[in-house]
Amino acid sequence: AIMTTPSNQLAAAKMATSTIPTAPTTMPEPAPAPAPAPAIVPIPPRGVDYRGKVVLAPMVRSGELPSRLLALHYGADLVWGPETVDRALIGTTRRTNPRTGMLEWARMPSNNHSKPASAPAENVIYRLDPVHEVGRLVFQIGTSDPARAVAAARLVAGDVAGIDVNAGCPKSFSTSGGMGAALLQTPDTLVAILEALVREIAPEFGVGISVKIRLLETQELTVALVRRLVATGITGLTVHCRTTPMRPREPAIRGQLKVVADVCREAGVACVMNGDVTGRTQAEALVEEYGVDGAMIATAAEKNPSCFAAGVKLAPWEEVVGRYLRFAVEVENKWGNTKFMIQQMIPGKTPGFQELMSCKSYAPLVEKLGLGEELLDKAKVVDALMGLDQREMQAREKKAPEKRKMSGEEE
Repeated sequence: AIMTTPSNQLAAAKMATSTIPTAPTTMPEPAPAPAPAPAIVPIPPRGVDYRGKVVLAPMVRSGELPSRLLALHYGADLVWGPETVDRALIGTTRRTNPRTGMLEWARMPSNNHSKPASAPAENVIYRLDPVHEVGRLVFQIGTSDPARAVAAARLVAGDVAGIDVNAGCPKSFSTSGGMGAALLQTPDTLVAILEALVREIAPEFGVGISVKIRLLETQELTVALVRRLVATGITGLTVHCRTTPMRPREPAIRGQLKVVADVCREAGVACVMNGDVTGRTQAEALVEEYGVDGAMIATAAEKNPSCFAAGVKLAPWEEVVGRYLRFAVEVENKWGNTKFMIQQMIPGKTPGFQELMSCKSYAPLVEKLGLGEELLDKAKVVDALMGLDQREMQAREKKAPEKRKMSGEEE
């Protein structure tokens, strides 16, 4: 028999362990952690995030209240009001129109020589719907001075969802005062304006500050400007994909969009594209293609705002014009603006187009379009308030002799 001793046991253990392969001692390296998502500039409590939105562009004549309400009716997520110059707003009085319930900022005209001194007419500078536009209206300001920008914004910031600085309008009425696209050539001023609004308006009223620009001559210049702008504390930036000299008929340039969107994303600022966007379906496709956060529609919405609705088929002009006129009468929109918008919405070759455009007040237009007695009665009241009924009567009296002469009643 073989005696087992402690030394034999130790030797056997060594032999056993020497023949068994050992597992590697190095641990596999862990998978790299995903890169953290860029921080988003906080949206103030009363502000609105532009991400995932298809919105109505700011347009001087096509962004008045009835147009905005119509865009919202058809599905616009947000609406921009028309550029309002700071000097025009400063000195206005905020009031509620007792007939319509709309909020209005009005002032006495600086020169009113054509009207009796005893009955001067107030000029409504800005008008909004405090019910249907709440949380959905962005006020666009035309300015070239930080102090004036703050003074003007303070008058409306409590009633809107955001303040947007116009740094893209190429029209002379804007650029001649150093506003609009002229600010692209004075970036220090533009930055100072945005910083002042972010510092003084955003915390006081709880709304975000944004800016709308155009492309510069090169991608490098555009990117350099955008980097400065997104560092000011703004929550959103809209880029119109045209340079300042370009006209609306020239195709939008989208080659810089991805780079601009990347710069905005790195800074946590929402990036909205503008230029040749024709409807919601296309807008959503462009957002996906270029990596922007939202899209803004201008000309297509001016012609037929049902482009904001999902789907590709537009509503017939008869429906769109009828709804627009109802809004226009209800808010007492200026007749000249209403007539301009109707001209954009009705195709020029429509039978009876010239006859419709010959109307000089609301009631005849409502009647010719067959929009019902209820709206016709309201239209007559608005015509009387605006003195449009007298204008229509004078036009008829002027035409009467001509008609009688043509019919042979007069020799």
